Amino acid sequence: MLVRQERVAFMLLCFVSVSIITASFILTGIDKSILASEYNPRSDEGSLVHVEGEVKEVHMTKNGGHILARINGTAVFIPADVAGEISLDEGDQVSLYGIVQTYRGEREIVLNSKDDISILNAR
Repeated sequence: MLVRQERVAFMLLCFVSVSIITASFILTGIDKSILASEYNPRSDEGSLVHVEGEVKEVHMTKNGGHILARINGTAVFIPADVAGEISLDEGDQVSLYGIVQTYRGEREIVLNSKDDISILNAR
């Protein structure tokens, strides 16, 4: 009886593992535009949002190699591991997806990969 219970538990564990892996691949392939909402100052912390507009400010942080930008009046943070793969200039028209967070009391959008930003029209 114990062997049968172990076999059932093992099969259940295998099923759950395969389900999680499959769901991960499916979610990775989904277009972010389906899941994201347009950013507004009341967007929930941690939500996936979309912003499109002109880059008004862009500069590197003093330490760490991160990019700080302002698009449509919204602060955008691009971590160093992503920033090294992006060339962004003031005046560029961009479309981006990111996660809303608050840093030192200011709302900002954080990018997670170079694929999260598209330059629509370079300056």
